[in-house]
Amino acid sequence: MFTGIVEDLGRVVRVEDSKGLRRFTLRSDVCADGVRVGDSISVNGVCLTAVHVAANEISVEAIPETLRLTNLGQLAVDSPVNLERPLAYGDRMGGHYVQGHVDATAELIERQPDGDSEVVRFAVPPDLMRYIVSKGFIALDGVSLTVVEPHDATFAVALIPHTLRSVTLGSAPVGYRANLEVDILAKYGRVPEPQNQSKPSIAQLRAAGYKLDATR
Repeated sequence: MFTGIVEDLGRVVRVEDSKGLRRFTLRSDVCADGVRVGDSISVNGVCLTAVHVAANEISVEAIPETLRLTNLGQLAVDSPVNLERPLAYGDRMGGHYVQGHVDATAELIERQPDGDSEVVRFAVPPDLMRYIVSKGFIALDGVSLTVVEPHDATFAVALIPHTLRSVTLGSAPVGYRANLEVDILAKYGRVPEPQNQSKPSIAQLRAAGYKLDATR
């Protein structure tokens, strides 16, 4: 579990394909600290497992499905990546609950300056819009952001100067596809009631010791 508060803008230093996997070695003076082999780490919002850790490098592996469904398949040497270590019990919760389970990629379709900040609009698969509400949470490349003006299968986010300097979205061009994870609480809030749910009969309730209250 993560919070969407990116700790470091790392860099890809090696990409290796082997036995159906792609291994990425990432350089980070921040996120390599305290990480052990087997720990989870968020890479552009994708939860991956550290398979090797050096002084300032972390290696992770991605399966073909992950490469197809996220933007990790587009990473090359020197690509920037948003990195975050998993949330530890007792840590401050600065963003929102982010699982690192990407729902889809969102296409960046517009960038508009707004003072020193920018409003950046993304197009998303229409079926995900039911989970995207104004002022709600969204994770893009693992960054916890607030939804602005959702409509017609698009939504926008506002990037302040610090965010523009600190994450992949700051320099992403129109056409860039960001990893999108909708708010998990929005998903759970829309879980439908089970159909044809089996309920206990009156006889079963009586057998269990319950008594029928005829006054109600």
